[in-house]
Amino acid sequence: MRMLGRALLPVLLLALTTGCATITRGKTEAWTAKTQPIDATLTMSNGMSCHTPCALTIRRKYPFSVDVCKAGYKRVVTQVVSTIHGSGGVGLAGNLLLGGAIGAGVDVGTGAARDLEPNPLDITLEPDDPGCQSPIVPPVPEGGVDPKAEAAQK
Repeated sequence: MRMLGRALLPVLLLALTTGCATITRGKTEAWTAKTQPIDATLTMSNGMSCHTPCALTIRRKYPFSVDVCKAGYKRVVTQVVSTIHGSGGVGLAGNLLLGGAIGAGVDVGTGAARDLEPNPLDITLEPDDPGCQSPIVPPVPEGGVDPKAEAAQK
């Protein structure tokens, strides 16, 4: 019996120190963007960029701004927010059963209880002459993370 207790101790410690959403959802999410017409350049305040359509793995915790640029079309600058709801909220609520306050703190701290919205980002570009000529890095929104500052902290 004593041996069984020792074997269960690591499992119990893991359950008490890890958040449910962190285990079931992870800290990142697959985020997609598409534009009409395709092949627009997306430049994001989090340091990432891509050509549409694209799919990226992005941390759930931080909001970010997106600059959408394509020659012959108006520039679009928009924000993607990080919110708690849906399955992230369910994972956070699951901490009441398994991880208590510690697990909830882990989920909030890692961002695992959050979702990026909109996801997917779907934009129809409006024609403009000459339109967007070169992409810009949009400003970091409140609560977002500056990739240079984050790199300096590491």
